[in-house]
Amino acid sequence: MTPQSVSAIANVKKICEEHLQGRYELEVVDLYQKPQLAAGEQIIAAPTLIKKLPLPLRRLIGDMSNTERVLVGLDLQKKA
Repeated sequence: MTPQSVSAIANVKKICEEHLQGRYELEVVDLYQKPQLAAGEQIIAAPTLIKKLPLPLRRLIGDMSNTERVLVGLDLQKKA
């Protein structure tokens, strides 16, 4: 895993715990170990966060350090 991926995972976990208090499921996939999943999930860049439920499906790309942007992307906050 790249340093950016490690940072993104930590940022997402922190955001989820602060705003969802355990009401989430997070699956971390290393695309170096499972490259076939990149095509199946239509991942074009890494790290990528995919929110599957509730619909609509959303994809966020980057280190997830911008909390407000992640919250908007996850439909947890309205765009300012």
